[in-house]
This record gives sequence, C-alpha cells and structure tokens, in this order.
Amino acid sequence: MTKRVEILWLSQEDVVAAGGLDIKAAVADVEEVFRLHGTGDYVLPAKIVLHWEAAPPGEQANHINIMPGYLGGRYQVVGLKDIASFPRNPYQNGLPRASALTILHSVETGLPLCVMDGTLISAVRTGAATAVGAKYLAGENVTRVGVIGAGVQARTQLMAVKAVRPRIREGMVYDLHRERAEAFATEMRQRLAIQLEVADDAESVVRQAEILVTATTTTRPIVEDGWLQPGSFYAHVSGYECTFDVLRHAHKVVVDDWEQVKHRMYSTVALMWRAGEFRDEHLYAELGEIVAGHKVGRTSEEEIIVFSPIGMGLHDLAVARRIYHTARHRGLGQRVTLWESPLWM
Repeated sequence: MTKRVEILWLSQEDVVAAGGLDIKAAVADVEEVFRLHGTGDYVLPAKIVLHWEAAPPGEQANHINIMPGYLGGRYQVVGLKDIASFPRNPYQNGLPRASALTILHSVETGLPLCVMDGTLISAVRTGAATAVGAKYLAGENVTRVGVIGAGVQARTQLMAVKAVRPRIREGMVYDLHRERAEAFATEMRQRLAIQLEVADDAESVVRQAEILVTATTTTRPIVEDGWLQPGSFYAHVSGYECTFDVLRHAHKVVVDDWEQVKHRMYSTVALMWRAGEFRDEHLYAELGEIVAGHKVGRTSEEEIIVFSPIGMGLHDLAVARRIYHTARHRGLGQRVTLWESPLWM
C-alpha cells in the first residue's frame, strides 16, 4: 500500500472553471447548509480573529479570520477557511480587500484533500446567504433593490438576490467613491438587466428599497431609523452599519448563528447586545430554524425584517466540496505531493 499523499491545488481560475460563479448552485448549497444548521447536523467552533495592529481612525483594522467546521448531511465535509481582510488594499496596493484559502480534509483519515482559492467562494457564498434570507424573509413580488457599498461583495449580493427574486427590475447604489458606484451600476445593468441608478447619499437608496443590502467597511452607522419602508427586507452584511433604533423598531431580527454573532462582536446587533439593549429573547430566529421549518419567515406584507449574518465557514465548506468534486471530474488543478512516505508514523 502506497504511503504517498497528494493534495489537489485549485487556483481561482480553476475554481471558476469548476462552477465557482454558479450563483444558483451556491444558493442551493447555502440553503441546505442552513437547513442542516437548523437540525443541528454540524460542528462550528468560534471564529478565530487575528489582529496585530490598530486601525486608522474611522477605519477597520487589517485582520485574518480562521473559520473551521464540519458539515453532515449529504456533504460529510470537514475543513476550514483562512481569510485575510485588508480594507485599504484596493486603494493602496491595487489588490482585493479579501484574499482566502479553503482547505478540505478527509473525514476518514484527516489528511488534506484540497487547497483552493477561497476568495471567490467566500464572496459568492456570502451573497448566497443573503439570497436565502431574501427567499424566506423578503416579499414575494419585490421589484426594487438598494445597495450601499459597491465593492466585490456588492456584486455577489445583487447577483444572488436577483436569482431568488427575479422580478427585481430597478434600484439604486451608493458608495463613498462615486466612480466605483458608477462602474458597479454599469456592470450590473449589463449582467442582470437591472436599471440601477447611482445615488448621491445612502438615505435615497434606503427609502426606495424593498430589499436593502449594506456591504461596507464602515465603522459608523449609515442607515438611520425611519428610512426603511414598510414591508422591506434589510440584509445587514457587515459591521456597525445601522443605528440601534433600526433594529429596535424592526418587526423581526434574524441572524445566521447567534452565538457566533455575539462572539465576533462586530455587527450592530452584537454591539447592541453588549450594551444591554438587545437581549437573547429579542432575537426572532436563526435562519436555519426557518429553513428547517421550525419557525415561519415573513407573515405580513408590512413587516420590516432585518437579517444580520456574521458568516459561517460551513457555507464555504459546502460550496468548496462541490467545486472539489467537479474539479476532479474535469481534471482541473494540479496535484502537489505532501510526502512520498511519512518520515514518522
């Protein structure tokens, strides 16, 4: 019996060739992960966050997150995501804000099976999580969307939301850098056939949106109380993006994993909880409870529902597993030798 161990290496180009941009497949994967989360068929340790320097005033600090997990069901996958977030990269270094690796291990031996670019997977699965939220929590016939932030994440957010609410035809986008918003609007008009206009301020975006997405690196609230229209669905994707009163006056607040949200202490709802202004019993549900059928989602056309996910590595693992098996089937990637024979047993 050979003791040689090989690892499959998948570049970002390989990930794309293996279906990394298949938004509908990602939404299906992420929805199934939420269902498994709602039934308890997973292991999700707390996210490890590494900081080593202070952030400039008013900006997020550079950091690296390590996100391990195990997912049961049809996936039977174990592994982790290593993702770095350097918010000033696009402006200072001409590089993406986020860069990631996803590593899959054998559930039988623990040996590494695959190391792949996780940057694209991370962006796509985050958009897919919002889409699953919209599927269960947004109005059925919405046509208008609003996006604040015009970075990489905004693209996959809008692509995924459009996949579950195909009647979306128009909307607005706002970004601190207007040229980025203009480029984003042009791209989305062509890609998704949405008449997307560039707004002069965040309030204009919020007030017209039936589905609102904030995907920014802000450290101060950009959504104020009273701006959300009745019946709207608000995906609060990043950090301190809205005032406490926005959540206080929402009819329902839903997260992906409440303990993870509190542990990360990053988003508005977590900060509100720490301040003693949002208690555990104020949380309506984790989305997995709704997907698994333990709780209902939207129950009226007037409800304002806020979905505030912190991000679960389980989503990366599910998408990465599909990519891995597709890549093997298509002969993509490179085989890298870990060892010919282990030095010690």
